[in-house]
Formats: sequence, C-alpha cells, structure tokens
Amino acid sequence: MPHVVIEHSPDAASPIVLQQLCSALFEALAAHPAIPRPEALKLRTLQSGVHLQGTAGQSYAHATLMLLPGRDADTRSDLAQTILRVMAEALPQVHSLSVDLSDLDAAYAKRVLPDDA
Repeated sequence: MPHVVIEHSPDAASPIVLQQLCSALFEALAAHPAIPRPEALKLRTLQSGVHLQGTAGQSYAHATLMLLPGRDADTRSDLAQTILRVMAEALPQVHSLSVDLSDLDAAYAKRVLPDDA
C-alpha cells in the first residue's frame, strides 16, 4: 500500500540512476519492519518542468511517502530518514533532497489484477 513518489529536477539524474534509486528504495523499505507487505510498495519518479529554488544549486529530488494511517511518529520519522539516506547515497550530486509523509485516506481504493492475468 505505501506509495513513494519522487519529484525531481530534469538534471537530478539519468533514467538509469532513477531506476537504481527506485530499486534501492524498494529494498530498504521492504526490509523495514513497518512495511509488512513489501509486495504492496509502489515507487515512481516524476520529472518537473519549470522550477526555481532560492539556493545557488537548482537540482532537487523530493520524495513523498504516502501511507495508510496508523504508524506512530517514531516509525514515520524512521521511514522518512530511510528514504532520505537512500536518496543521498543514490543522488550525491543533487543539491536539495527532502522527504514528506502523507496519510492516504482510510477510504483509499485500489484494483490489482491477479498475477496470471
């Protein structure tokens, strides 16, 4: 159920590096005790168009972790720090890295096809 969406500047990384980032994030989150069903993880990247930051360096990557409600503040903080650590390792050249957490509504709906479909 957890979703990770990484918005990034066009100069943040190549598609290959972004794929490696998604793989590394998947592995790190799948190993976290707060993620009991790693098969439910969903990760994706979105490149921004026009952007402007107040810093000299303009490259950025911002992750949003969306979770169903119920995890305590320490667990949520640990998940955010895990994502930030993996992003820093995968994107050392990016000037600004950040992570935000968001709760999915309890009425969240989804549809998943069976593996044999």
